[in-house]
Amino acid sequence: GAKFVHMVYHFARYVMIEDMKKLSVGTGIPFAEAVMWRPEDIYIAKARHRVAYNKLLQILQRRDFVVQEYLKKAR
Repeated sequence: GAKFVHMVYHFARYVMIEDMKKLSVGTGIPFAEAVMWRPEDIYIAKARHRVAYNKLLQILQRRDFVVQEYLKKAR
């Protein structure tokens, strides 16, 4: 449901940030700090969050549909 998608989204974001922290060590490029940066216009940040959240939801729904169709045809 929606709570699961919300949890997956936040987990994916956490994993991405941790991976960026690991990969940016010693490069002099502060990727992780840029991701964690809070924008001045919170409205735009919330809109971007909704877009990313909805895109993830669409991808998960499409994947579930494909898996269900595959299982139907496999029977």
